[in-house]
Amino acid sequence: MAESIKEITTPIRLDYRITAGQAQQRFLVGLKSGRILAQRCPVCTKVYVPPRGSCPTCAVPTREEVEVSDNGTITTFCIVDLPFYGQAVDIPYVCASVLLDGADIAFFHLIQEADVADVRMGMRVTAVWEEEAKRGASFNAIKYFKPIDEPDAAYESYKDHI
Repeated sequence: MAESIKEITTPIRLDYRITAGQAQQRFLVGLKSGRILAQRCPVCTKVYVPPRGSCPTCAVPTREEVEVSDNGTITTFCIVDLPFYGQAVDIPYVCASVLLDGADIAFFHLIQEADVADVRMGMRVTAVWEEEAKRGASFNAIKYFKPIDEPDAAYESYKDHI
């Protein structure tokens, strides 16, 4: 009797092409020009970045465009200390949810120019932009966020965004 196959290892690659909707397209074009564009819900007034074109809470279209700051507060974070295939950043490094000033939802991005042991909830950070000539209409327009010389934000100011 032949032995049954229980497992097979094979290389696989999945290529995705995603078409941005109207709200996301304006957001990405804004990043190319060094601006972070969001949308405000007309009902609950929450500001979503990146914009979704509608409010997930109120189920209404969001058409009012607002610009938010490229400064923000780290609400949560993780330290990546395991190597993986295709890794673009030396370990250890930090990925964090950054609540941008003027936004009501955190923006997930890389944190650099800080020792991983010093990164903390409440830390104030600012975007480091790709140089203008190299900046495209993508999330890569912001290279990373780095700490700024401001006191940590009070927990009460970001506790609802964790």
